[in-house]
Amino acid sequence: MRVVIGEDSTLFREGLASLLTVSGHDVVGRAGDAEALMTVVADAKPDLAVIDVRMPPDLTDDGARAARALRDLYPGLGIVLLSQHIETRHSVDLVATGGFGYLLKDRVLDVDDFLDALTRVAGGGSALDPEVVGRLLGHARNDPLAKLTAREREVLALMAEGRTNVGIARRLWLQYRTVEAHVGNIMAKLGLPGDDENHRRVHAVLTFLNHRDN
Repeated sequence: MRVVIGEDSTLFREGLASLLTVSGHDVVGRAGDAEALMTVVADAKPDLAVIDVRMPPDLTDDGARAARALRDLYPGLGIVLLSQHIETRHSVDLVATGGFGYLLKDRVLDVDDFLDALTRVAGGGSALDPEVVGRLLGHARNDPLAKLTAREREVLALMAEGRTNVGIARRLWLQYRTVEAHVGNIMAKLGLPGDDENHRRVHAVLTFLNHRDN
């Protein structure tokens, strides 16, 4: 199995690479930040990417956002997110795609189960930590933002930063019309009809701010 590791902690990254190599897998790339990860995956064409949720440059959910982008670019790529904290914003949609795993970093200590999870995900299966499953289920039941796709959540988060549609398009490398379509979908899914665009954007942002940590 050809694996790329996206992890900003050198100690953890190299330890994981050593574990995979000893277990007979081929570590074909390493990246310490989300931008480098995108490049490494494009060059190495791995079977599996193991990605830390929180990576530079922002150390928030950069790894999770990169995972969502990689799924769009390479639908057959197995993706395993590792984290000490559960992130749901980008994970809900990924769970439904197959070839996806989300494990807390402590699970790496159970080497056999961890390696089995990686193999399962690379083969198109799934591997979800029980704590992650519980959080995702609660997120889907209680969060009005659960209606949104991962991309729509990204657009809404940038709206909350005060970015215009033009600014959002530049930030996400999307066409302006694509952003317009996403914004329209967001308004419809959140039940914000009407003709006053500014009023609708304000209410959409308030919904995001009230529920983003669910």
